[in-house]
Amino acid sequence: MQDPTLTTLAEQSGFARTGRTDEVTRLCAAFTQAWPKVVHTLEFGRSAEGRPMRALIACRADPRQVPLLMLQGGIHPGESDGKDAGFIALRELLGETASPGVLERIAILFVPAFNVDGHERFGRWNRPNQNGPEEMGWRTTAQNLNLNRDYTKADAPEMRSLLGLLRTWDPLVCADLHVTDGADFQPDISLQVEPVNQGDAQLCAAGRELRDALIAKVARSGSMPLPFYPDLATPDDPSSGFQLTVYSPRFSTGYFPQRNRFTVLVETHSWKDYATRVRVTRNTIVALAELLAAHGEAWREQALRADRAAARLAGAEVVLDYDSHWREPAANRTDAGQAGGTELIDFKGYAYTRAPSAISGEPVTVYDPKTPQVWRVPLRDRVTPSLSVRAPLGGYVVPCAWAQDIGARLALHGIACEPVRERSEAVRVEAFHASGVEFTAAPFEGRMRVKLAGGWARETHDIAAGALFVPIAQPAARLVMHLLEPQAPDSFAAWGFFNACFEQKEYLEPY
Repeated sequence: MQDPTLTTLAEQSGFARTGRTDEVTRLCAAFTQAWPKVVHTLEFGRSAEGRPMRALIACRADPRQVPLLMLQGGIHPGESDGKDAGFIALRELLGETASPGVLERIAILFVPAFNVDGHERFGRWNRPNQNGPEEMGWRTTAQNLNLNRDYTKADAPEMRSLLGLLRTWDPLVCADLHVTDGADFQPDISLQVEPVNQGDAQLCAAGRELRDALIAKVARSGSMPLPFYPDLATPDDPSSGFQLTVYSPRFSTGYFPQRNRFTVLVETHSWKDYATRVRVTRNTIVALAELLAAHGEAWREQALRADRAAARLAGAEVVLDYDSHWREPAANRTDAGQAGGTELIDFKGYAYTRAPSAISGEPVTVYDPKTPQVWRVPLRDRVTPSLSVRAPLGGYVVPCAWAQDIGARLALHGIACEPVRERSEAVRVEAFHASGVEFTAAPFEGRMRVKLAGGWARETHDIAAGALFVPIAQPAARLVMHLLEPQAPDSFAAWGFFNACFEQKEYLEPY
């Protein structure tokens, strides 16, 4: 009989409900007490409202000597599948009712409720398009920041704490556990793995191995997994088909490839009931653990090789953006990138019609889940680079006035920097000049974003003591470029860190 102190409220309620943060605290303590030599609880930070952020590390060996799988639950707390499934999967792996021996070969780092403040903003209508549980948390933090847009700029204290966890533990694979909205169809989960479409070419090959093996394992467990996020090309129009998204590093799915590590975007389907979604997420976690136990050492060698290759990127062309970028749900359709080519696929959906909404009166798509139907629709899956930049031969120089702020942000990412000790005169450099500046019409994630036109020009400049030199010769070279290339979509410049530079301060009187 299952120990009730190790079970979730979701299980106890027949998956009608999910627990609050006090359950996370209780379960972390109970797991540590039940397996004191194997499980340890970490408090790795505090939220904006002062709540403790907790994680579990589980391993029967030295966790620093084996491949590490990170399970990130609750970045969007309304999508609580990952929290409950993570506790269930970890309990079964520890009790060896699932995959005996796995935790002797890998370590698991489990963050049940990353966005802990949003988790406590419980409500019945926080996710009105989602089929259970009865109540759930809120998408954003207490500061109204979406943590899955904050990986690069790291404005939220929660993200800064998580980046500290990454610096300490350096997970080989991060599984970011979500629930998607959208059309109603038969597949119950999507699994998008990176690097596959971006990053180190050889690591992309290993990413494809991981993706294909994971898809096969999850399918054998009874699911119908998709290898891409099922984002309709035109909202609420199934006939428009789907578009593959290549995520920029503001997202977990785009961030980890820049660190030469793997990530899996796990998205269960919000139309499925909560019990089904938790079960499918649990199966995915166990499948990932088994794959890492079998292949993790080889994949870790590939990741370390990619680290060494990244440190030699000087002078190479590096892709920093793609045509097929993410479109925010509230954005204009013209803001969406378009993939460079399409293929027609047979997609297992349901019969549907258009009918007036009972709420708005506007036409909406109405699905009939009792009538399976194969949709012949386009999949826009050709990845086309839209921005490539030559990596600097030496590195980047951040002027003295900005060095403290930018240096602190770079340190959060574990990026090596060197303060300039002495003034140097007439140094031959390349300087970026903006020929055009376009600001967003409204703030996004707490910032006024900016799009720059312009380019680099060879010039002579004096470099003051106190400036910051960021060498390109380091494993995080790709991430360095994403942060410091002014035209990269998630650079510090694009996020408005230098917006004061574009303000007129002095003027002439009319006389």
